[in-house]
Amino acid sequence: MIENISKWLESIAVLGSLPNMFISTAILILITIILRWLLSRYIRRSVSSTELRRRWLVQSRNGLLLLLLLGLLFIWGEELRTLALSIVAIAVAFVVATKELILCVTGSILKTGAGSFNIGDRIQIKDFRGDVIDQNLLATTILEVGPGKITHQRTGRMTVIPNALFVSEPVINESYTHDYILHVFTVPFKREDDWREAQKEFLECANRHCQPYLNDVRKHMKEISEERGLDVPKVEPRVTIQVPAAGEIHLIIRIPVKSGQRSFIEQSILSEVLSNNDFAAKKAPEESTEQTNR
Repeated sequence: MIENISKWLESIAVLGSLPNMFISTAILILITIILRWLLSRYIRRSVSSTELRRRWLVQSRNGLLLLLLLGLLFIWGEELRTLALSIVAIAVAFVVATKELILCVTGSILKTGAGSFNIGDRIQIKDFRGDVIDQNLLATTILEVGPGKITHQRTGRMTVIPNALFVSEPVINESYTHDYILHVFTVPFKREDDWREAQKEFLECANRHCQPYLNDVRKHMKEISEERGLDVPKVEPRVTIQVPAAGEIHLIIRIPVKSGQRSFIEQSILSEVLSNNDFAAKKAPEESTEQTNR
C-alpha cells in the first residue's frame, strides 16, 4: 500500500507545478490522518493491556509522522534544493559585499578577547602610533604620537583605525605596565668621542631624576609580576652600549618613568647632560700646533 502511494505521489510531483505540489501535500496529510485514525481505533479495540496499548499508540503516531515528513521531502525536494542554492548564493554575495565589516567585527572580538589594550594605552600598529581614546565594534580611535617611533609628543592629529587591521597585524602596547613603564631611548656617538664619560654622566643624571619614585616603581612592578606570573624586572636606571656599525657607539638608556612623563624625563636628562658636557673628540696637541703654523 505504501509503495502504491509513493508511486502515485511521484507521478504527481513530476508535473512540477506548484498547485500540484500543494494538492499532493494536502492528499498526503489527509491519508496520514486517516491512517492514524484507523490504526488508533484498531489498537484500542485489539490490545487489552493498558501499557502495551499506550506503547503501540505512541509508536504508530511516530511512525506515521516520519512517513509524513519523508513524503513532504519527496514532494518538495526539488523546490527545497532550489531554495537552498538561492540562499547559499545570497549568503556568498552578502559575505563578499560586507567582507570589510565582517573583518572589523572579527578584529574587535579578537582584540577584546586577547586583552590587547585598554582606553588610555599607547599602542602601535603598522605605521599608526598613539594613545587610545575610543574603541567600538568597527574602529579604534587614537591621538597620534610622533613623528616617528621614538618621539613621545602628540601631534594634534586623530587617527581612526579600522578593527580589521587587528586580525592580520601585530599590536605593540607601550603601556603594558600601566602607571609606571620602562622607557628606553638611544644617544649616538662616534667611536672617537668620549662615550665613556657620556655613559657615566647619563647614568648619574638618570639616577638623580628617577630616585624620588624608584621605590614606587619597584612596588608597582612587583604587583604586576605577581598578578601576571612574570619575573620581577630590574627597575634601576641603566646605560648599555651598542655598536650598530663600525665607527659608531650607541648608548642605550633605560629608565623607569611614570606613564605620562616619558617625554618630559627623557628631554630633561638629554638637556642636562648635553648642555653641561662636551663629549666631542679632542684634537691632539701636535695637530693643533701644526694647523697654527700653517
